[in-house]
Amino acid sequence: MSVKMSDEAPPAVPSSPSLYSDKSFWSMTTTQFLGAFNDNLFKQVILLLCVDYALQQGGVDKYQPIAQVLFALPFILFSGFAGYLSDRYSKQRIVVLCKLAEILIVLAGTLALSLGGLTGVFVVVFLMGTHSAYFGPPKYGILPEIVAGRNLPVANGIFLMTTFLAIILGTASAGFLKGYVPDQLGFVGSVFVGIAVLGTISASLVRKTPASHPNLPFSWSSLAVSGETVRMFWRDKTLLSVLLVYSLFWLIAGVVPQAVNAFGKLQLFVDVDKQIADQRTSLMTACLGVGIMLGSALAAWLSGPRVNFKMVIIAAWGILFSMAAVTGVGMLPWSVAGIEWGARGALVLVGVFGAMFSVPLQVFLQARPPADQKGRAIGAMNLINWIGVVLASVVYGGCEWLFRTLEWNTSATFAAVGLLMLPVALWYRPVDGALAE
Repeated sequence: MSVKMSDEAPPAVPSSPSLYSDKSFWSMTTTQFLGAFNDNLFKQVILLLCVDYALQQGGVDKYQPIAQVLFALPFILFSGFAGYLSDRYSKQRIVVLCKLAEILIVLAGTLALSLGGLTGVFVVVFLMGTHSAYFGPPKYGILPEIVAGRNLPVANGIFLMTTFLAIILGTASAGFLKGYVPDQLGFVGSVFVGIAVLGTISASLVRKTPASHPNLPFSWSSLAVSGETVRMFWRDKTLLSVLLVYSLFWLIAGVVPQAVNAFGKLQLFVDVDKQIADQRTSLMTACLGVGIMLGSALAAWLSGPRVNFKMVIIAAWGILFSMAAVTGVGMLPWSVAGIEWGARGALVLVGVFGAMFSVPLQVFLQARPPADQKGRAIGAMNLINWIGVVLASVVYGGCEWLFRTLEWNTSATFAAVGLLMLPVALWYRPVDGALAE
């Protein structure tokens, strides 16, 4: 089976530079790297602050889910319109405008941290989610416009690998940067703003691309998901199934960082100095990124010029068992250091299998829609995925309440959520397909 990219010719992809020498591709990769670093640096600082507030109020972790919902809500509200803009205007231009907006948002974030409390910080978390919602469709939609179809699996593998390298560094750095809050906010703000400025510069170096549908009319449905896009997904049942399975993956991915933070600060490091607990918890979360970086490279190599759905099934089993392994390690009668290292290893495996699960689905969702609907299709993908992330906060909150009531370890959340992957592992069997040029 061949994965049809479009019935219409997509914007021309220059054939001269190879993927590895294409300055535009690497500029876009750098832009995404810096954006992901900044997002995760700020978000992890906030999530750690949320756990601090939970510890002050009897250990009930209610603030992390609030932060997660506020970050995810803009994807539900604005992804449809962001997809419309991505098809209506040049994706490169929207990328640059998003990076300029990021500078203002991180300045607002620094101000919110200086005021203390969580109210102002939560407002900025919502603004960061809004920025990411508008950045997503052009960020992923531009890849098929600047990269040849046969190179999309490798390009996505590199994109995902460098993104999660940024997540590793950003998440791990947050535990250290939080130590400068609130006493040295000038330094904290300069880090946030400096990264955003560098991202804006790299975005300006991305090759300018024409609008894929410059005469696309606006309708009220463009604020959500257009009827044309809904009909496209409904007609293409394979595309619809991939979208729904990918959303389930994002639900699980939304639970895991909250579960790691709770596992570290509410179970494993409760008797450790708060700053040390922040740092060691962030390093555990960064292990996920290490795994995803390795898994992305492996997925790109195993895929070749095709969508490898068999890898999705293998990865589904891998996610299920590696999540159970984190729970098992958390229940062992080992020393804190022993449990910590065991959890790190299991979390690396969660990341490896997560990337192997994600890359083929992401490539398919980029390649399959018609050229003049890619932005809106990716906007719809973001909307559905982030509904999954919002549900992740509900699932995490339910698990946290249940296991606290039963007086079980917080690490039990990993196995419970991993079971959501069981139906995919048992029954999901899409057909592999080569990628058209």
